[in-house]
Amino acid sequence: MNIAKRNETFYLIKRVPKRYGIIEKRTFIWISLHTDSETVAYQKAPNAWQHFIEAWEARLAGDNDDAEIRFEAAKKLADVRGFRYVGAENVADLPHNDLLDRVETVEDKKGTPDKFEAAAILGGATLPEINVTRALEIYWTLAQDRTLGKSDDQLRRWQNPRKKAVANFINVVGDKELSEITGDDMLDFRQWWIGRMKTNGLTANSANKDLLHFGDILKTVNKLKRLGLNLPLSDLTFKQAEPCQRPPFSEKWIKEKLLAPNALGGLNLEARCIVLGMINTGYRPSEGCGLFPEHIKLEGAVPHISIEGVGRQLKSVHARRVIPLAGISLEAFQQCPNGFPRYRDNPSLSATVSKYLRANDLLETPKHSLYGLRHAFEDRMIAAGIDDRIRRDLFGHTLNRERYGKGATLEHLHQCVQRVAL
Repeated sequence: MNIAKRNETFYLIKRVPKRYGIIEKRTFIWISLHTDSETVAYQKAPNAWQHFIEAWEARLAGDNDDAEIRFEAAKKLADVRGFRYVGAENVADLPHNDLLDRVETVEDKKGTPDKFEAAAILGGATLPEINVTRALEIYWTLAQDRTLGKSDDQLRRWQNPRKKAVANFINVVGDKELSEITGDDMLDFRQWWIGRMKTNGLTANSANKDLLHFGDILKTVNKLKRLGLNLPLSDLTFKQAEPCQRPPFSEKWIKEKLLAPNALGGLNLEARCIVLGMINTGYRPSEGCGLFPEHIKLEGAVPHISIEGVGRQLKSVHARRVIPLAGISLEAFQQCPNGFPRYRDNPSLSATVSKYLRANDLLETPKHSLYGLRHAFEDRMIAAGIDDRIRRDLFGHTLNRERYGKGATLEHLHQCVQRVAL
């Protein structure tokens, strides 16, 4: 590393890499290290050189036909130079000293401003126009933190309603630039949903999901891309009706219908065991499907399963839990000790089971579904007087107060489950 002293100040002297020749006219550069100490100079030199590299990289990125890349490069260069990017329309409102610092930074020794430096530091970079389709593409990248740990099937189910919301908006309003979306556009979209609710019998919940997903996409892109747009997204959702609660299967129906000899014999082994495993555990169907062999503990005094966020994202932080096995559910896992690889990341379980139950008159009412087994398990625990904390721990629900202690032991949980097991 070539460091030399000039007029009591040390400088780093480096040849400009060929990569940056098109944006840097000098062959060698002298970088002031702002110190008269040789020891300090050697300490500061690597960061000073990295600073120049980052600035050159930003300028290279700015030499691009893509408006988004150019705009991001300008913001990056402003940051490297020690400034926050501010649009030209707001630069004049900056404090005088800040404005003067920016002007002096873009001038070279001859007082000639560099065009790209000026665009970055004085806010002259052109704000890229982003249409709705492009906003969704950008959103996938900006929202990556929300999908960490999701399985392929979970990711598909997370993305699809957002794709649908964008497609619906484009169908009604068009693929407009975000800056051109008006309040009337959003009211037209809302009115379209009113028509669908009247014609197709759809609920306010369906409409609200579309409106909220679409709004989240636009707000996320606007905020994280720092577009500064005033988006007309407030006061659009509909008042929701009383939520429709999924009914539980009665204990009598489970015993006499679902557990009748060969009642579930037409289901494949894994689907049948997932259903039977649900009866005395109350796990969510997706949680049962996601179990790996190491999560199924059949040996020892208390056979149990462990719901873990392995290969998939759990519904909440409280969903990670241990559930003892008893009765018909224990028998099911003894038949499938390695879990259910057929359905581990396959969304077909619900459709397969629902079709079978419907075809064989095993649904207690037309409103019943597989999820009714989860509700039935809790009803039996309530009837048995099992403590609310224990029920919530077994179901993976939040507790409406601070959690004290570790909760019930596995042995105690096992005793509770055995009391209501079928």
